[in-house]
This record gives sequence, C-alpha cells and structure tokens, in this order.
Amino acid sequence: MASPAEKNRKFTYQDYLGWDDNERWELIDGEVYNMTPAPSRAHQEILGALFNTFYNYLSDRSCKVYVAPFDVRLPESDQTEMDVINVVQPDLTVVCDPSKLDEKGCQGSPDLIVEIISPSTAAHDYIKKLALYERRQVPEYWVVHPVDKTVMVFLLTDNREYGKPRIYAGEDPVPVTLFPDLVIELKKIFAE
Repeated sequence: MASPAEKNRKFTYQDYLGWDDNERWELIDGEVYNMTPAPSRAHQEILGALFNTFYNYLSDRSCKVYVAPFDVRLPESDQTEMDVINVVQPDLTVVCDPSKLDEKGCQGSPDLIVEIISPSTAAHDYIKKLALYERRQVPEYWVVHPVDKTVMVFLLTDNREYGKPRIYAGEDPVPVTLFPDLVIELKKIFAE
C-alpha cells in the first residue's frame, strides 16, 4: 500500500482508501494534500450557518447538501473508480443528480461547491481547486473569506470556463444561481 508520505509519485483513489482514517486527505491530479489542522471556530460557524440554510431549503427537494468530510471523486472520462486521481473534500457540496451519490460520497461533478478559506488553504482553494473545478465543470463554486466577510462566486460561462467572479460583501444578498428562489443573507452567515 502506498503511503501519502511518498514523494515523486502520483496517487489514486485506491491508494487514498488505504490511508489513516484519523487524517483528512485530498488528491488533486494525483498529488496528495493533508487537510489538517482542524478548521477555525469562525470557519465552522460559517459552515454551520451555510449548511443550515441549504439543508432547510432542500428539505423537500431532490438535491442533497453535505459537509466535509465528504469525498467527491472527480474522474477523467477514461478512469475507472479506483484509478481516479482527483478526490476532494469540499467544505460544502450540493448534489442534485442522485445517480452520482453512493455510500462513499459523490462520483462526478457536484452542482455547487463551497470552500471556506483559511490562511493555510487560500492558495490551494484559489489555484488548484479552482482549476480542477473548472476542468471538471462544477457549475457553481463559492470561495468564502471569513476574515474579509466576502463571498466570491465563480460560474461556468457558455464557453465552459469560469468567468470573473461575482463578489458579495457586507449586506449584499448572495443569489444561488442553482436555485433562483434562494438568496443567502451574508449578515446571518457572518454573524458573530
């Protein structure tokens, strides 16, 4: 079994399944990323508020919302399940296609992903994950800034790329493109 400490090698979902359950890992293009230490209290409060809002909204709908740790496997078209080299654990994931869900998490691109950044994950979320989510055609990707109290929303455009992000702050309501009748009130999300 391959250890995540090994260098200069590409890892797969099969490797990932054999790693220590007490630590959180992600794979992006076969590179391993350790997701510790635990998120801050502010991160968890924001995540809880977002989850609560989405959960209540989706309670009588077919879409489902999940919080990390929740494996999202993003295969390339020619990869078998065990050969997948992209496995992420977004802070919040919304999936509307039940055929993508199994006991292990989500297989394929979710409809919406939210990442709440911290100083240690900012570059990872802005560069690696943004590129991965665009490549795997995640329609809506949010980057939440707890310190600045802003939300950046990336949406796929007609040319299948993320355009310039929409930025929301302060009292701005954040419309959820996936659900036109849902608006997130930032003052409730960033409440202290």
